[in-house]
Amino acid sequence: MKRLFSILAIAVVIAFGNMQTATAQTQSLTTNVQLLVAPVTATVLAQEETPAKSESFHQELKKRFIEGGPGFMGIVLLCLILGLAIAIERIIFLNLSTTNTKKLQQNVEDALNSGGIEAAKEVCRNTKGPVASIYYQGLDRADESIDAAEKAVVAYGGVQMGQLEKNVSWVSLFIALAPMLGFMGTVIGMIQAFDKIEAAGDMQPSLVAGGIKVALLTTVFGLIVAIILQIFYNYIVAKIDSIVNDMEDASISLIDMLVAYKNKR
Repeated sequence: MKRLFSILAIAVVIAFGNMQTATAQTQSLTTNVQLLVAPVTATVLAQEETPAKSESFHQELKKRFIEGGPGFMGIVLLCLILGLAIAIERIIFLNLSTTNTKKLQQNVEDALNSGGIEAAKEVCRNTKGPVASIYYQGLDRADESIDAAEKAVVAYGGVQMGQLEKNVSWVSLFIALAPMLGFMGTVIGMIQAFDKIEAAGDMQPSLVAGGIKVALLTTVFGLIVAIILQIFYNYIVAKIDSIVNDMEDASISLIDMLVAYKNKR
C-alpha cells in the first residue's frame, strides 16, 4: 500500500512539473506571436469602420410595413385590429359563459328534491352562463308538462347557441380578406413595375425591384394577419363546441331530473 502511494505521489509530481514546463513554453510562444501580430492587427483595426448596429425585430417590421405602402398595408392592418378586437371580445364572453356544469346539476337536483321547482329556479337565477339559463327555462315550464319543458329547453338552447356564435363570422371574414388584399397588392405592384418598364422602354432591374418588393411585402403581411386571426378563430370555435356539448348534456340531465321529480309526486 505504501509503495502504491509512493508511485502515485511521484506520478503527480512529474505531471505537475510537465504542466508547468508546458505552460511556460506556451506563454513564451504566445508572447512572441502577440508581438508579431500586434502591428498587423492595429493596422487592420484602424482601416476597418465601426459596424452598424443590427435593427431590432420591431424596427425591421416597421420599416417593411412602411415600404409596403400605406394603401393596402393600412387596410391589412385594419383587418388585424378589427379581427383581434372581435376575437378578444368573444374569448372573454365565452370564458364568462363557462360554468361548472356538474356542480350546477347537483345543486339544481338537491334544490329540486328539497324545495321544489321554485328552489331550483332560484339556484339557476343565481348562476351565470347559458346552461343555467336553459335550466331556468325548462324549470319554468315544468308545471305544464315534460314535453313543454323539453321544447322550451330546445328552443332556448338555440337562442343561447346564437349568442355564443355572435360576431364569429366577422373573424372568418377578416381571415379570408387579409390574404386577398395582400394578393391584390401583389398584382398592383407587378402592374406598377411593368408600367415603369414600359415608360422607360428598357428592362432595368432597378425599375422592376420596387414594384416586386411592394408586391411581396403586401402578400407577406396579409398572410401573417390571416395566420394570427386563424389561431384565435380556432380557439373560439373549440370553446363554443365545448360549451354547446355541456348544454346538450345538461339538457338531457334536466329532463331526467324533471321526470324523476314528477314520478315522486
